[in-house]
Amino acid sequence: MLRIASSVVLAPIAITAAYFGGFAFLAFWAIAVLAVLWEWESLVCADDRNPVLATGAVALAGAALLLGLGRPSIAVAIIALGFLGVASLASAIHRLWCATGLIYAAALLIAPVLLRQDANLGFAAILFLFVIVWLTDITAYFVGRAVGGPKLMPSISPNKTWSGAIGGTVAAVVGGVVVAAQFGIERLVAVAVIAFVLSVVSQVGDLAESALKRRFNAKDASQLIPGHGGLMDRLDGFVAAVTAGTIIGTAHGGLDAPAFGLMVW
Repeated sequence: MLRIASSVVLAPIAITAAYFGGFAFLAFWAIAVLAVLWEWESLVCADDRNPVLATGAVALAGAALLLGLGRPSIAVAIIALGFLGVASLASAIHRLWCATGLIYAAALLIAPVLLRQDANLGFAAILFLFVIVWLTDITAYFVGRAVGGPKLMPSISPNKTWSGAIGGTVAAVVGGVVVAAQFGIERLVAVAVIAFVLSVVSQVGDLAESALKRRFNAKDASQLIPGHGGLMDRLDGFVAAVTAGTIIGTAHGGLDAPAFGLMVW
């Protein structure tokens, strides 16, 4: 019930921010990525956390400002400089892990903002991704519990099953197609293929975050969300899917229309 209550509060906020776009959407993700950076660096950086966190937060804040000003290439450059700064401040044993945290958080900031800035299909693309990731996660949980069967990757996440993964992917494809159809998107077979790919990618992102926590002997990234753990625990699939979706959309539609490139084939 606590998990459900948290979701009922958070999901409408995310959808509302996506609907209005602009500053509201940018501010929503800027706050989220700062929390994600704090969770990551707290998990992996030990005594190096404070200087690393401060440097990464400055880089993310600068990138957010530049994204708001329509300068994504300079925002990426700021993140690159922040990466070097974090790497120089962290001890050798933690350097790669700490610096990777900034890249992870930056992807969660830059990718959705670039998609949403597409004037024609920005909101559709974000909603498409929300539905894919959420249905993948929710359906996998319930199908896995109901059907059971062979484990997906027991050494990393002992509760995930192949039945849940397949069920989550099927639900995500159906949900993604429904969302696309509501926005008048044609060629829904291509949309279904994209939804399938993004669902699989989101599950890989989920497993990767589970592997990170296992590597550092943590059950949850933090306790920020009642019943859910940390933001990383809730956004692991989304950060992977939205990054992949932005790459696909940019490659197909160009930097000026990544949402169009993702949705229209």
